[in-house]
Amino acid sequence: MRKPTTTEHLYLDFDGFFAAVEQLRDPSLRGRPVGVVPYEGGRTCMIACSREAKAMGVRNVMMVEEARRICRDLILVPQKPDLYRRAHNALVSQIRSVVPIDQVKSIDELSCRLDERQQNDPVSVGMRIKRAIQHNIGTSITCSIGFAANRHLAKIAGGTQKPDGLTIWHPSQMPGPLEKVALDDIPGVGKRMQTRLGKAGIFSTSDLLNLQPKQMRALWRNVTGERLWYALQGYAIEAPSTERGRVGHARVLPPQARTLADARSIARVLLVKAARRLRRAGFYCQSLMLWMQCYDGGFADSISLPQVNDDQAILAGLKILWERAERRLNSRTKVLRVGVTLGELTPANHRQLDFLLNDDTERQRWERLGLAIDQLNIKYGKTVASIGFWQPPNGGNVGGKIAFTRIPSGEDFW
Repeated sequence: MRKPTTTEHLYLDFDGFFAAVEQLRDPSLRGRPVGVVPYEGGRTCMIACSREAKAMGVRNVMMVEEARRICRDLILVPQKPDLYRRAHNALVSQIRSVVPIDQVKSIDELSCRLDERQQNDPVSVGMRIKRAIQHNIGTSITCSIGFAANRHLAKIAGGTQKPDGLTIWHPSQMPGPLEKVALDDIPGVGKRMQTRLGKAGIFSTSDLLNLQPKQMRALWRNVTGERLWYALQGYAIEAPSTERGRVGHARVLPPQARTLADARSIARVLLVKAARRLRRAGFYCQSLMLWMQCYDGGFADSISLPQVNDDQAILAGLKILWERAERRLNSRTKVLRVGVTLGELTPANHRQLDFLLNDDTERQRWERLGLAIDQLNIKYGKTVASIGFWQPPNGGNVGGKIAFTRIPSGEDFW
């Protein structure tokens, strides 16, 4: 396996991205502690916070009540996923003007491979990216950049000097800088793994680096541990690409809309959005899962489907699952969160019909209707046609949630 002798990778992480975009949008928020929340009012947690809020001890995923106790001047703003998506696209365009992007890892993280000239002058590359963002987007948005032999090390390096840092780990320096990093700051070492490592007598990054590849594999109980060993040792190793296995959406319900009826209405919209994504990606699904997080428990169940991707078949599955939910849950149950997942995906060109289910003629009619509806919605850039009544809940952004590994498209907000 090849071991690079120079910094071949760049990893970039935007600082407090959602809050920074809010400060860019509204000049009155600049220089002030800002927290982004899922919705206005009610008991909720922070999605993101600005560098000013972090400097006062506020952290992401902290409950608003606790954050306000720490920072009395904290300004709360409701999330605007479509704004963050557009800001992401503008920033990616600026970075591409300096260096080609290898992978967009999330809404606020990406990695780049450096050519030979860039490898010889990483400082210049990093500063050009920062200047492009500052001059063409705005000074509110900053980023931390790490350079190293591989993507994993570059990510760790970038996290050592935040915010607005620029860190270079040349292979000739290693593993010195890495040994100073806390064990729980290494991607791949979560709380459970840290407990497992502790039982094996591994309490620091230095201890981890002294292991052998097969020992790491045994501790992780799969090949991921061995890959991590090679990454930390500076080898040119890449994680294998993963295939899409499911498509889903979830939503936290606002305090004033937490009845079963409200949850069903939102679940229906979420499912139609998921079905649209399924069709755009060129897949069929063979299972549907519905789950709800309630104040007094919850519900989760799934149903098998023929290979389908049309709204009628998928909504028929939801009807069956909802009837099960109503039988299991109290009618006065308060629902905090609802989600739907389409699973067992197969590419559209690999579809196999069920010989015991003679509904192909009818199914093709529903698929043609779905295609016509999709084309109408694309033409007008919004939902103008749907199967059944279309009533998204107040607040918008249903189906436009920004997950760690997924950046929503414009169509997700229709």
